[in-house]
Amino acid sequence: MNIFPRTERPLHWVGSAKRDLLSFPGEVVDEFGYGLGVVQMGGQPPAAKPWKGEGPGVFELVENFRGDTYRAVYTVRYAKAVYVLHCFQKKSPSGIRTARTDIDLIHERLTLAQSDYEARYGNEK
Repeated sequence: MNIFPRTERPLHWVGSAKRDLLSFPGEVVDEFGYGLGVVQMGGQPPAAKPWKGEGPGVFELVENFRGDTYRAVYTVRYAKAVYVLHCFQKKSPSGIRTARTDIDLIHERLTLAQSDYEARYGNEK
């Protein structure tokens, strides 16, 4: 049993991720908010899945609501902070595949998160 309390890591939002999340239905916002809170405390929410294509430490939360699918992609690669990279409603015309624009945006924002982390906390991973 761990007798030391976990330290809550700050949550940083990249680009429009927070504004995008807040545009979702309230139930989805609540679920993602809870999940991201678990992540901040060092846990992994049951709904989290690895995000393919960016290597380890990048995850997505997926929530289905009234026939629509919502996603929040975040990274836990850094010891001192969690970065939310992108929040979006999946609207892929090609079935289960995620739109290329969303994939590219996540890649860009991961690079921005790396730069921000280094500026805030130094090169410490």
